[in-house]
Amino acid sequence: MKLRYRKTNTVRLFFEFVGNPAVALFIAIVIAIFTLGRRNGRTIEQIMDIIGDSIGAIAMIVFIIAGGGAFKQVLVDSGVGHYISHLMTGTTLSPLLMCWTVAALLRIALGSATVAAITTAGVVLPIINVTHADPALMVLATGAGSVIASHVNDPGFWLFKGYFNLTVGETLRTWTVMETLISIMGLLGVLAINAVLH
Repeated sequence: MKLRYRKTNTVRLFFEFVGNPAVALFIAIVIAIFTLGRRNGRTIEQIMDIIGDSIGAIAMIVFIIAGGGAFKQVLVDSGVGHYISHLMTGTTLSPLLMCWTVAALLRIALGSATVAAITTAGVVLPIINVTHADPALMVLATGAGSVIASHVNDPGFWLFKGYFNLTVGETLRTWTVMETLISIMGLLGVLAINAVLH
């Protein structure tokens, strides 16, 4: 029985290799090329054109996520998270409110909700150990804070403006207000859930 689970077992190594996210995505792309492309009568040239167009569409998202991860790691390695957790030990401020505030400030400063959420997660992680806050509620507070006040430094702001053919002022009055209301209502919902659970 133990032989099946040894680290050198061939079956285990195979599934670890296939289960790697990069390999799994590559396999999915190859399967999609043949099942959705070739079986529908498309030539390899047409399929390659579609793949090329798709890469251009997702490249910005990949770079934003990578940049957010790198920025988060810089803040974590510089000790910002431990500094914030040290501040939390001497305050009565709710860790959920603190989490929401950090995410909101990063969102307003950086523009990207993804970068704000990823960075906040790394920065406030030590707070969970100090305050014993509910990790699920911390995630919800981070998500709520990371969508506040979308404005001109947010790529989503310009997408919304372009798709609906609005002016900057109209986009601020619609998109920005809506995102801010979502953020505030999300925070109130998290605080209400926390009050019920504790």
